[in-house]
Formats: sequence, C-alpha cells, structure tokens
Amino acid sequence: MELIQPEDPQYFTETSDGDYGRHQYKVVSKTGESIVVDDYMLAQEIWWTRGRGKYISHIEVLDRKQQSKGFK
Repeated sequence: MELIQPEDPQYFTETSDGDYGRHQYKVVSKTGESIVVDDYMLAQEIWWTRGRGKYISHIEVLDRKQQSKGFK
C-alpha cells in the first residue's frame, strides 16, 4: 500500500496529541471562508466530509477566550 504524500490534497497532519478541549477550531476553505467550532471532532468531520483538502485549506487551533470569574 502506498502512503499519501504531503502534496496530496488528502494528506492530513496532526501537530499535537495533547488535550484539544481548551481550544476552538477555525476551519478555513480555499476561498477564504471560515467557520469556528468548539469541538475538535467536529473540525475533523468537516475536514473529511468537505473534500479532505480539496475545498478546505487548513484548520487553525484558536485559544478559547477566558471566562471571567467573580465580580468586576
């Protein structure tokens, strides 16, 4: 079986195996449109169901905004 090469649109990389629960994910299309989701599994689902790199450019990992605790 031949492996998918990095220049192939189906190529997918994972840059961290850490806990993704503290982030949001911006899925960016090749036309520049984007959607922000809270769940990494949803970001992966969008990647795989919408063309595996054919239409999706990349996924950005965003730091989640810190929720203020207590009174101001």
